[in-house]
Amino acid sequence: MDAAERLEWFDSVIEDLDQLALTHILLVEGKNDVLALHELGVEADMFCVQSGGGPVRASEYAWEKGRPAVILTDWDRRGDSLADDLRRNLSSLCVRYDDSIRDRLARVCGPFCRDVESLHLIRRMLEREAGRLRPH
Repeated sequence: MDAAERLEWFDSVIEDLDQLALTHILLVEGKNDVLALHELGVEADMFCVQSGGGPVRASEYAWEKGRPAVILTDWDRRGDSLADDLRRNLSSLCVRYDDSIRDRLARVCGPFCRDVESLHLIRRMLEREAGRLRPH
C-alpha cells in the first residue's frame, strides 16, 4: 500500500470515528490522546481511562451516560491489556462497545506508531509522502 492509499484509508477510519463520536463515548488512555483527536477534528465526549479511575470507572461512565463506547486504547501491549479490561467491564454492565476503529487504526498506522497520541503526526507524514500536505 502506498502513502496515498494509506492516507485515504486513514482518513476513512477517522471519518467513521467522527460519526461514531456523535453517539458514543470515546474511551482513550490519556490527555494526549484527546489532544491528538482534536487535532484531527474529532470532537466527542471522551473519557481518559488512565487518569479517570481505570477501566471500571470508564465503563461506569458510559453506563451512566446511557451511551455505547468506542474503545480507543493504544495498540501496544499495555493498550491491548487495557482494551481487554474495558471489554470485560463494559460487557458486565451490558454497555455496547465498538473496538473496530482501534483495530483499523492499528492496521493502517502499525508500521509507524502504536499509540493514539501520534495519529495527527501520522496524518501529516502520510500527507507529505502522498504529496498532499494540507496547510495548518
